Amino acid sequence: MDVVNLSEAPPFTTKDGSEIRELLAHRNSCIQKQSLAEARLPVGASTTAHYHPKTEEIYYITHGEGRMQIGDEFRDVKVGDAVAIPPGQVHQITNTGTDTLRLLCCCAPAYEHEDTVLVES
Repeated sequence: MDVVNLSEAPPFTTKDGSEIRELLAHRNSCIQKQSLAEARLPVGASTTAHYHPKTEEIYYITHGEGRMQIGDEFRDVKVGDAVAIPPGQVHQITNTGTDTLRLLCCCAPAYEHEDTVLVES
């Protein structure tokens, strides 16, 4: 049985500039076709606009509030919101709140730097 506690997951910075703690993926568990991580963005910070050619993502907001952009659409997000991000869609999230924005990121297939394409502004 693979159980990983968030407090024991080492942080690293993804290609889009967010700090994540990978909870479950092929790198640390029996999970092979998806990944689950927690991302954190400080107040006022944004991820770099990017897309994933192969990977679909779900963001689930657990702390704070932000502004989500997918393509040309913008939406304010808060605790309890789940955001669907299809493959190939340029997306970015900005922390618009007064506390660290924390969200769970579910990726299928699992997150890989190689499947992240940064978009020049």
